[in-house]
Parts: sequence; structure tokens; C-alpha cells
Amino acid sequence: MEARRYNDAVPAPKTRKPPVPLDSGALMAYAARILSSRAQTISELREKLRKKAANRDDVDQVLAKLKELGYVNDQKFAESFATWQRDYQGMGKTRVVRDLMARRVAPALAKQAVDDAFREADETAMIQSFLDRKYRGKNLAALLSRGNPDHDKNLASAYRKLRTAGFGTGNSIRVLKKYSSEAELLEGSEEGETE
Repeated sequence: MEARRYNDAVPAPKTRKPPVPLDSGALMAYAARILSSRAQTISELREKLRKKAANRDDVDQVLAKLKELGYVNDQKFAESFATWQRDYQGMGKTRVVRDLMARRVAPALAKQAVDDAFREADETAMIQSFLDRKYRGKNLAALLSRGNPDHDKNLASAYRKLRTAGFGTGNSIRVLKKYSSEAELLEGSEEGETE
């Protein structure tokens, strides 16, 4: 019997049917299904609906109806997102503003929602909590002490983690000074940076 070669009888690739454009009613049902799984900003939802719509005008009508019913509201979305990120993710103000703008919330609205959410927050306590969580099971004081050969690398790493998480320069350095006297040298590492 002859051996079968790879190219013999290769099945044809399956072709996908192009998506059927949705009318206004089907577009409303599609929007409801999207919103039931996760909150969306108006811009995110508009983009998803445009990909499926048969008529572009239907998208604006569906969004207007959803706004009227209170199912989409960027201000409420930004407020709840900022509060969630602060309370359950332990992120700082800068990171939350950046994440909101990535979700296409207007910059002024994102900044206002974050300012409101972080008004009563103690950033140094949040930083301490963040470090405790990130270095769980490790002695941070030993990692950042002068006796550790990787002292500089560990200090820079901890500082980068804090800045990436959206915490301010001054408070980050203030908390790191509890573990390393050389933390103040980090101040010059980001020239022109504002808190």
C-alpha cells in the first residue's frame, strides 16, 4: 500500500458566512446582549454596533434610546469604574484616568470621576497596601536593604511598579524611604514629572 503524503486530500478550509447586517430591532437586542455581559462606554458600544448595523442611522437611534432608558451613561460608568479600581484593584489616580481614557471616556469626565473617587483616599496607605500585596511572602525591607546585592535593582523595580499602578512620585518615594534610605535618589530619575 502506498503511503499517503501530506498534500493528498487536504480538506478545503471552511469559509465563514459574512455577518448579516442587523436592522434597528435586532441591533437593540444585540446592544442589550452586549450590555448584559459587561458595562460599556458609549464610544465602545457605538463601535460594536456600527460593525453590525445595516444602516448607520440605526446606531444613533439605538444609542439615544439606551441613553434615555439609562442603560448607557459615561458619567456613571466612570464613577463606578474609578471606585472599583480604587477599592478592589488598588490602583492610583493616574492609572485609573489612563484606563478610563483607553475605554474612550472623555478626558474631563474621566478626571472629574477620578478626583471624586479619590477625594477621601489616603494614597500612602494605598501604596503600602499595594506593596504588601505585590511583595506578599517576601521581606521588602531585606530586599531593599544595602546588604542585598540586588538592592538598586529591587528598589527601582518597586518604584516602577508603584508608578505603573498610578501612584504619585512623592508619596511613592515617601513610602519606599521606610525600607531604604536611598529611595530619595529616585526623585531625580523622572525629570519634569509632576504628581
